[in-house]
Amino acid sequence: MSLRRQATDKALPIWFVTAETWPQIRETLPPYVSLFAQASGFEPHAGRSLVYPGPSGAFEGVLFGLENKAAATADPFLPGRLVSLLPAGLYRFANAPHTPDLAALSWLLSSYRFTRYKSQGAELPELCAPEGVDADRVERIAEAVTLGRDLINTPANDLGPDSLEEAALQLATRYKAKSSIIRGEKLLQTNFPLIHAVGRASDKAPRLIDFAWGPTDAPKVTLVGKGVCFDSGGLDIKPGSAMLLMKKDMGGAATALALAAMIMDAQLPIRLRVLIPAVENAISGNAFRPGDIYPSRKGLTIEIGNTDAEGRLVLADALALADEEAPDLLIDFATLTGAARVALGPDLPPFYTGDDALADAITAHGTALADPVWRLPLWPPYAKLLDSKVADLNNVSSGSFAGSITAALFLQRFVEKAKAWVHFDLYAWTPSAKPGHPEGAEIQVGRLLFSLIEERFSLSSPSLTEALQNVPPQPPEPGPFADENAKDPTP
Repeated sequence: MSLRRQATDKALPIWFVTAETWPQIRETLPPYVSLFAQASGFEPHAGRSLVYPGPSGAFEGVLFGLENKAAATADPFLPGRLVSLLPAGLYRFANAPHTPDLAALSWLLSSYRFTRYKSQGAELPELCAPEGVDADRVERIAEAVTLGRDLINTPANDLGPDSLEEAALQLATRYKAKSSIIRGEKLLQTNFPLIHAVGRASDKAPRLIDFAWGPTDAPKVTLVGKGVCFDSGGLDIKPGSAMLLMKKDMGGAATALALAAMIMDAQLPIRLRVLIPAVENAISGNAFRPGDIYPSRKGLTIEIGNTDAEGRLVLADALALADEEAPDLLIDFATLTGAARVALGPDLPPFYTGDDALADAITAHGTALADPVWRLPLWPPYAKLLDSKVADLNNVSSGSFAGSITAALFLQRFVEKAKAWVHFDLYAWTPSAKPGHPEGAEIQVGRLLFSLIEERFSLSSPSLTEALQNVPPQPPEPGPFADENAKDPTP
């Protein structure tokens, strides 16, 4: 997945036009192009395209409509639609779209195809690196997203905890990171009882994947990703329809690995640590049960109110480990609750943090990079919904409301020393294709966090958050949350 570095005479031009710019651009093009556009009924509407011939009748170039740059609905990823509209060949941007780097990235991300189980794939159009765009950076991000998408799209028969471990170790080895794995009964011996409890029913042993990269004296950034490779719901079994997408329940782990790939490839000046509790929530005679009580690494005891709320359990032990070394920034990713999808839909992941400055920076980077997020509150009064009569905590709330918030409040109990912590409740899936986002697996928030970490820990990096003084209006306030296990298949 790459951009052609040198434009050639064979690269066909793509002209980006808006209602405002089309009259001027039309005057600069050969008269036959204007006549052909008029005869074809071309109008410079967003997403409208026209392939026009030259005097010989051969394909000569492309017109593509964009929204006016100032429009609130302008989509910087819209040029990615061309990948599915154009025949195979080599193309170049004849003029600059609104955001050339995002347009080039969208082209590459739109070119993604999951072909592991296909005998052959279609040939796709290629793009020359646009002038002024950092092609290495664009490709770095696209390759990392491809890594994460491939992991999520792979079905559980080929991506269990063992295969997820192999993928993580391959990445660690590529960048000379130091890694360690704790598997099976050793989880109990090293005080990770919740990871063991959730994963012990599977024929593939539960494990904690741990690798670190970068100078030990650099600022510490730790990524924790939920690696539930398949979630049956456990003894609180899901209906069949709700299991159809459960191969994506390791989307948090895939996001952590994709972000780690961006960071390590860019050689950011940080000490990176990645923790992935990798399990399968299966059913057998030794599966954990509703009503069971388990200790956690943190020392808190957990009553199991629902075995389908297993993601927060494995994250709890991993977060407790991460927190022990007081990282400068601790981030966790998880396909955690259906309540998040009921509130915000599949495209807008909620995030939680008690750090207002960090929250503002996350929102600003997400807005600038078309990687949207929405902050939800760690609302203290809801913490009592996790009370248990027989243990320190229940893993689910006592009511049907605020499922995503109470899940975040549960995780917060396991973070104490980190200088800053943020939790993302992801969907990790695109239900219907959009420019830059083919249907299927998706890596959400990775791009914005790569930019934020680069800014936050690199003195030479310009401050994006300072430059973005006027953040565009956000979606309206969401309505009440539904129960996390009610309808949505994400646990």
